[in-house]
Amino acid sequence: MPSLHDATRGRILFGGDYNPEQWPEEVWEQDVRLMQDAGVNSATVGVFSWARIEPRPGAREFGWLDRLADLLHAHGIGMVLATPTASPPPWMGARHPDTLPRDEDGRTVWWGSRQQFCPSSATYRAYAAAVTEDLAARYAGHPALTMWHVNNEYCTSCWCDGTARHFRRWLAARYGTVDALNEAWGTAFWSQRYDTWDEVIPPRRAQYLRNPAQQLDFRRFTSDALLECYTAERDIVARHAPRVPVTTNFMPFWTGQDAWAWAREEDVVSVDVYPDPKDPYGGQYNAMIGDMTRSQARGPWMVMEQAAGPVNWRDVNHPKPAGLNRLLSLQSVARGADAVCYFQWRQSRQGAEKFHSGMVPHAGEESRTFREVKRIGAELSRLAPEVSGAGVAAEVAVLHDWHSWWAVQQEGMPSREVAYPDVVRAWHRALWENGYATDFAHPEHGLSGYRMVVVPQLYLLSDAAVAGLVAYVAGGGTLVSGFLTGVADPDDRVRPGGMDARLRRLFGIRVLHEWWPLDRGERVACDGFDGTLWSEELEAAGDAEVAAAYRGGELDGLPAVLRRGRAWYVSTLPEPAALRALLARAAGEAGVRPVLEGLPELVEAVRRGGLLFVLNHGRKPVRVPLPAAGGGVYRDVLTGAAVAGSVELERYGAVVLREAAP
Repeated sequence: MPSLHDATRGRILFGGDYNPEQWPEEVWEQDVRLMQDAGVNSATVGVFSWARIEPRPGAREFGWLDRLADLLHAHGIGMVLATPTASPPPWMGARHPDTLPRDEDGRTVWWGSRQQFCPSSATYRAYAAAVTEDLAARYAGHPALTMWHVNNEYCTSCWCDGTARHFRRWLAARYGTVDALNEAWGTAFWSQRYDTWDEVIPPRRAQYLRNPAQQLDFRRFTSDALLECYTAERDIVARHAPRVPVTTNFMPFWTGQDAWAWAREEDVVSVDVYPDPKDPYGGQYNAMIGDMTRSQARGPWMVMEQAAGPVNWRDVNHPKPAGLNRLLSLQSVARGADAVCYFQWRQSRQGAEKFHSGMVPHAGEESRTFREVKRIGAELSRLAPEVSGAGVAAEVAVLHDWHSWWAVQQEGMPSREVAYPDVVRAWHRALWENGYATDFAHPEHGLSGYRMVVVPQLYLLSDAAVAGLVAYVAGGGTLVSGFLTGVADPDDRVRPGGMDARLRRLFGIRVLHEWWPLDRGERVACDGFDGTLWSEELEAAGDAEVAAAYRGGELDGLPAVLRRGRAWYVSTLPEPAALRALLARAAGEAGVRPVLEGLPELVEAVRRGGLLFVLNHGRKPVRVPLPAAGGGVYRDVLTGAAVAGSVELERYGAVVLREAAP
């Protein structure tokens, strides 16, 4: 099975999406010159070129792509070649309306943008397979080819009749009989029992709240239907070029794909990540996406897209201040990336993304943006021999599961203020601020290699996952869980007692009497801190320790934080400083230590292989104390300078340190 190493060959891939079909060919020569100047060694081409390759059904126009591939190769730039299937040409929707998706109201989603395809459409799949087959046959042996990039940001959902038939086939394979489906979906409620498969439809718009188990299965089905589209194209390109790795790009922490399942089908796990430059904790968000993607990849991974400057899809699109692009790029490498790429190479002059930044912006090669791009390219070249292929060791795991996220999004929950991504980010932020090296893990994966496991929130847990958590603590691990965890089984059936009985015993909860969600902005007083978002009316078992109690209000004196041995349960979302302190206490008892002690605020340290990355995400210069190295001296790989005792970091500054000989 090919890997990212087969594409990098000891380098860090550096480059981005290149859309030369938007430009006259005389610009291409300028582009490759600038790419060489910037240290670019990789260009992703063809992502949105279906209409250029196949301007009418069955036609093939590859001449421009032949010339481009030859030009890239002549200048030492590798080609990540995309199948163009993310954006079908207008002729497809016009001639074949069955390829167009329909929304929950049955309205057609028309062409004129991108991703206007129904994943279940046999017509779309046939055209996609045909163009992929011809593309792979033509370029499988081209010397510029380093990787295949299938489709782009799979995200399309559809509720059409063709999807309904596909959904019924998927359900029949999952459940076998309509009676089993009725049991799993709880259709005794509201007289929803199905008599035949033909009665089953996707969860379209309904009079009132829809069946949450039906919605959960439809999300599972949609992820699987899109995955079928990916694997069909992957198998075609792999048949033509079995030693060339294949990827498709995830969107950052997006709800629509079960990325644990998708990652198993990829040679290279890649992600698109766009922290908001105005977010003071944008570095933490970037770190979280890096940790999550590295964990899915189980090794080096790829930043397929980031922005060199502003994006164009926020309410206000802020540029990146000087130094921030470099800082976030180095941070991704620190957290395991062996490829740092952008959308896109040259900023478009027309179209919906003409205000989305490029490595070469409208201001051209004299711009601050391009100067910083050149600096990043040079520094990645220096880093590559020492970090390419190296891992990042973590002692803490954050449990995360897309199925639980889908389930907790249902319409009839106790609170609409509880957003699963925000809860996960709050817990990861506490770990990041404490300086712990952190992985993400699936709740059914083996956890024995971690000193501490945290569960920000997993509303839905399988029996296997619950048994794994109990076994993990029994084996000496430390478990810290947030609220609304273990409530439901995989059919979204509430466990007796409102939480799985095994978890209640594990955490020392005798009775979970009631959930008490909080209003937006409301706080609940606890011993030494305020809780936010949520609270619970718990009765502790006799052998449990009340680590913090609620003070005042309806829950006065009841446990807010419980622990039983090495298992902790946190029934609210503590304010950031309190959550950080709680996790530091649990981690300290578990033997987890930060990568570096005593870091200033917004400074992180990460070890990858034999290198120590120290990164300042703050807007002010800081001095960072360093532990004594062998001989007391480090060497900054980026500059070659000797460093001892401490290091001064400018705003958004970074050093990459290797221990020097005495």
